[in-house]
Amino acid sequence: MRMTDATMYARVLAGDSAYNGRFFTGVLTTGIYCLPSCKARKPRPENVRFFPSCETARASGLRACKKCHPDDFALGADPVLESIETLVAEVRTAPATFSDARAIVRRSGFGQTRLFELFRQHYHSTPADLLLRARLDVAKQQLSTTGAGLTEIAGNVGFESLSVFHDQFRQHNGLTPAAYRDLARSRSFEVTLPTGYPLGYLRRALSRDIHSVTERLSGDDYLGAVRLSTGPAVLRLKLSSDAVQAEISAGSAFEAHALVIGLLGLDQDAGAFSRLAKKLGVGRLVAERTELRISQTPSVFDGVLWSIIGQQINFPFACLLKRRLVERTGTLLPNGLYAPPTPATVAALEPSELLPLQFSRQKADYVIATARLVASGQLDLQALRTMSATRAERTLLAIRGLGPWSVNYLMMRSLGFADCVPYGDTSVTSSLQALFKLDERPDIDATRRLMSVFSPYRSLATTHLWQLNQPIPV
Repeated sequence: MRMTDATMYARVLAGDSAYNGRFFTGVLTTGIYCLPSCKARKPRPENVRFFPSCETARASGLRACKKCHPDDFALGADPVLESIETLVAEVRTAPATFSDARAIVRRSGFGQTRLFELFRQHYHSTPADLLLRARLDVAKQQLSTTGAGLTEIAGNVGFESLSVFHDQFRQHNGLTPAAYRDLARSRSFEVTLPTGYPLGYLRRALSRDIHSVTERLSGDDYLGAVRLSTGPAVLRLKLSSDAVQAEISAGSAFEAHALVIGLLGLDQDAGAFSRLAKKLGVGRLVAERTELRISQTPSVFDGVLWSIIGQQINFPFACLLKRRLVERTGTLLPNGLYAPPTPATVAALEPSELLPLQFSRQKADYVIATARLVASGQLDLQALRTMSATRAERTLLAIRGLGPWSVNYLMMRSLGFADCVPYGDTSVTSSLQALFKLDERPDIDATRRLMSVFSPYRSLATTHLWQLNQPIPV
């Protein structure tokens, strides 16, 4: 169905990237044509014409915008994004070659303001933060695979001193570099929590489904069936106000540590978001939970399943469907819990097999088709973790059954991207209405405008909004 000029102009005003390629915007006063999401100043409606392709826009005497590069988009190319991805790959491969963020700016060829804008847009990060995480990632690799000394490793990855390396490593990983290395010889470890960590909210996250067949929380004792690269395992956690004791029954303790850090959200900058919220005058959003984190799903595939199953149904029914799928395709362990299914076991199903479990035909088709993409290697879920946010979003949106809500949910809860919003989420819009005292719940465009003030921490903002109207947990 043909879109009206009014509809297309509204998408231009909203800067809606979902309409990129569906039409192109010609601005008669400047003589250029753009993508709907172009960040340039919005034109007046009387100065705008809409075109179905770049060719028709050029035939009318217009030229391509140098800010949004519509020709490149139409051809499937994005040279600016590709140059940033190449730069980030260099930083991640050899972080010691970059002394600081200024060195990244010099290497990029962009100005400082422009590069910071591009890093925020495509990686939801700053150059300095991305460099720090690259140093820590390479350090973890060397700690787990080499016998090099701590001072040597600190220098290898670019830290100016052993003490700085020690402090940064402990802050992001909950244990010291030496304790991390010791994971090679033990399946138990202790993760230190930041001061003020809201343990009640972690308990709530770990017991969202009180009938779960994959995890169980009793007081401060957590038991979870997980799937590591070597197969199923049982993760035990003992929670306390200042630390979490962890033990994995089998497999790599390094893998278990990464899973625990994700569950705790330790590598997220909760303090920075809370300071931003207070600066914006909405301190009520973070009251009593300034250190709230996003608890990551145990695996990306688990997030994929949930993001499809949870679409357009209420939470209890979504939990029921997920439990039934796990019981049908997971691995029953001796303790009565089920290890989550692999992509291959879900891919082996036929949609008709899920209909008796109360899956709709469409939901069954989406779950199985996506699992088959993963099992066949056409969709590499682990590769998504290292992609730019832009590339990951485009990859996921191209999959049948994953819309904007699903993709943003998956990016924030399973891939750890910091600046996502699951637009259309009713809990988010209800909380925005309450937070800003609006007469009615905001639509998607209004939600986008309201959430823009929280960038680059919109994932954390979403998490706080989900908790805004909930009772404070003990």
